[in-house]
Amino acid sequence: MIFSKHGIGGCDNSCCLKIHGLSVNLEGDEILHDVNLHMHCGQITALIGPNGAGKSTLIKAILGQRVYSGSIYFSTFSGRHEKPRIGYVPQSPTFDKGDPVSVLDLFVCCISRRPAFLPVSAALRQKVLECLSRVHGEALIDKRIGDLSGGEVQRVLLALALEPIPHILILDEPLSGVDVEGMEQVMAMLDEIRRNFDLSILITTHDFSMLEQYVDDVVLIKGTVLKDGAPKDVLTSPEFHAVFHLGGAAQ
Repeated sequence: MIFSKHGIGGCDNSCCLKIHGLSVNLEGDEILHDVNLHMHCGQITALIGPNGAGKSTLIKAILGQRVYSGSIYFSTFSGRHEKPRIGYVPQSPTFDKGDPVSVLDLFVCCISRRPAFLPVSAALRQKVLECLSRVHGEALIDKRIGDLSGGEVQRVLLALALEPIPHILILDEPLSGVDVEGMEQVMAMLDEIRRNFDLSILITTHDFSMLEQYVDDVVLIKGTVLKDGAPKDVLTSPEFHAVFHLGGAAQ
């Protein structure tokens, strides 16, 4: 992986993630080939495609969990770092309904070295409240993880992914298992986060109903990038109709 703090590809003095010519082979099978993707800070990009299209593989490549050929560059407005901080929210984690672990316990385990079974200091509790405040989730601090709704789980995991504030935030199917009201809340929250922290947000989703309202760029992928552009342009394209086997011509 190649990360650079210098502007590349016409991105001087800007903040962006740029993927060029990325390919991934697994046990002789080419999962992705010649993927090109450009994400600017302050934008929300949605990665869409059918099951098996390579979305999760691309995310793993960005996270450094998958070997690939090609290049991934990251540039920032300022600051000296070799690679970006990436916040990641995995897809549909499951928690035992009977588990007594609270949201506070989870944060203590993740952001400190203090064992969760020890009393939590006032300072550490305040730190957790500050993290939850980024997603308006302070009221969840003492709730048991197993009692949270799908939307509340996403809110907690998002707060964890934002500590510390990353350069790139990646969410794998954040709308999965969330009702319509919850989806609206998740997308509105992501919109607020990108405005407050000026970071790049990449989501994968099979729900297209809110893309035009909240997303800046949609990338249709099936082994490679088939279409990239504004939500309306991608969702009405011949490529979209062909991939999802929709009848009739695109408008």
